[in-house]
Amino acid sequence: MDTAEEQHHSPSASGKNGSRECLAKNFVIDTNVLLHDPHSLNRFENNHVFIPVEVLSELDRFKNEQTERGANARSVHRELTQLFGRNTRSVTRGVKTTGGGSVRILIGETLGKTGTSVAARRFLKIFPDQERMDHRIMGACLALQEDEDRPTILVTKDLNMQLKAMAVGLTCQDYLNDKVEEKDAEGYEIRSLPVEAHELQRFGSSRRIDLAPARTGPLEINEYVLLTVEPGKLLPARHLGEGHFVRLEIPAALTMPRGIDLRPVNFGQQCFLDALLDPEISLITCFGQAGTGKTLLAVAAGLFLTVQKEFNGMTVSRPVVAMGDTLGFLPGTLNEKMHPWLQSIYDAFDVLLPLNPVRPKPKDRSENRKSTPPKLDPSFHAPATKPYEQLIERGVLEIEALCYIRGRSIPDRYFVLDEAQQLTPREAKTVVTRMSKGSKLVMVGDPAQIDNPYVDSRSNGLVYTRNRLRGQSITAHIGLTKGERSALAEMGAQRM
Repeated sequence: MDTAEEQHHSPSASGKNGSRECLAKNFVIDTNVLLHDPHSLNRFENNHVFIPVEVLSELDRFKNEQTERGANARSVHRELTQLFGRNTRSVTRGVKTTGGGSVRILIGETLGKTGTSVAARRFLKIFPDQERMDHRIMGACLALQEDEDRPTILVTKDLNMQLKAMAVGLTCQDYLNDKVEEKDAEGYEIRSLPVEAHELQRFGSSRRIDLAPARTGPLEINEYVLLTVEPGKLLPARHLGEGHFVRLEIPAALTMPRGIDLRPVNFGQQCFLDALLDPEISLITCFGQAGTGKTLLAVAAGLFLTVQKEFNGMTVSRPVVAMGDTLGFLPGTLNEKMHPWLQSIYDAFDVLLPLNPVRPKPKDRSENRKSTPPKLDPSFHAPATKPYEQLIERGVLEIEALCYIRGRSIPDRYFVLDEAQQLTPREAKTVVTRMSKGSKLVMVGDPAQIDNPYVDSRSNGLVYTRNRLRGQSITAHIGLTKGERSALAEMGAQRM
């Protein structure tokens, strides 16, 4: 399988014949690739892009949707119309792209060898149902492979289609342009930097220290590190750039309104809380496996800052997989429809804002214990709503459905996006660009736990956002590794 560089960034004329054409490949594009990135047609450099006519039919099914998927389908239609213009012949003969390749529509029936070769007959025997779009796209790709000398590659984000295509002899790849490096998809560990004992002591008292780049290696702005002398003697620090490090600015505990005092319990959580409370940081991405406290801390900091009047309110959301589907099939209001998907958020609120019902008054000890059962104080009553439901009613807390976020502008809000690894890069971009002045966006998730069939640990919206916006003065990234939910949860996350 080709690397990302070979697929989308073929080298210039450096082959034996000194020709760009000798390096070019044929890429047949599946529908989900265009819906994933409507601008992907220009990502293939000097290679030749073929769009099966069946893909146009599938795009037509989505163009009227008022969702990110529908917007992407319409964007593809506009781009193809602009590329081909009114030149009918160019549709199937191809038009040049900026990278020196070409784009054209692939019509399988025009390829002479269809159905006559051994490979084609085998394909039709294995997949006789040619009414299925996937089978017709694979058939068109197989016919092109037989008619062309250049390598032919099917590009699809559908893992099942990849397996079927490879089973019949087709070379198949994922769309690699927006995939990050494997090391960037991990990003859980906080780096340790060795320092001298007197330096650590000075850092503890003065709250800042300068270290030469030769000692630290490459570091990003707002990257968190652990300054360490020996095991057990260390202090967390934030890198401000050019070797300047400062101590974390965090309170001893976050006091919740009518709730509990929440304290970070490990160095990773301390670093996360520092970024959450810093007014200069507008975007935070956080990777962490189940039970590391990423959602709880993000929600707690939002409540704390909202009570301190740092924000007008707090918004929470989570992708509904598939995110492009609307929520109309669920009964009730928007909050009721989103409730099953946001249960992890509500669990966090239940921890932070526990119910404290008034206890019945104790009976006088002098009363006869064998008398009639005691009656509850008439003033005692269970609360009608939970505390977070009261916040929703007052408009302090807002539940947002991502499928309706397009076109919004969100000012002065603290926005928590849970399970952000379920997003595609385009969907993540939509959320980031909704943030107006005064807003903070916190994206948390675990790249290793993905249900969306069209993204993986290296191509999802969470790692994509972190990779594209890393090293900026208003962004920060934290990785959480230590589970704090329970000993059982930590054991399960590590061993299962």
